[in-house]
Amino acid sequence: MSQVEERLAELGITVPEVVPPLAAYKPAVVVGDVVYISGQLPLVNGELPLTGKLGAEVTEEQGYDLARQCGINMIGALKYALGDLDRVAQIAKLGGFVASTPDFTGQPGVVNGASELLGQVFGEAGEHARSAVGVPSLPLNTPVEIDAIVTL
Repeated sequence: MSQVEERLAELGITVPEVVPPLAAYKPAVVVGDVVYISGQLPLVNGELPLTGKLGAEVTEEQGYDLARQCGINMIGALKYALGDLDRVAQIAKLGGFVASTPDFTGQPGVVNGASELLGQVFGEAGEHARSAVGVPSLPLNTPVEIDAIVTL
């Protein structure tokens, strides 16, 4: 068991198998020493636990939890691409997309769900640059989507 997988076990996190793509893309692509992670939805057992927009049907706390699940799914995509999560040198960039009403401004707090998870799991290697943006809608009416660039 890798060190990262031991840390996941300590945190009580089970990394899911990668969900088959919903369109024409790969969950992760390795180019040299960089891994590009496609947008991850907060799917649990292949289903969205919640749909809607932050500022309307979804609370900021629920959004945080959904972003955390996106982060867990992102780790699954990394494992799919790399086999060994200890190969991760740095989570370099995280992109957070939050479907939200025009007056909702808590996108950074929502995306913290994924950011804080990555710090817990990868330590200093989980610290990253980040974007947290509000968008009018996301695929399948999901409230949150996360993508990432990771170095090996």
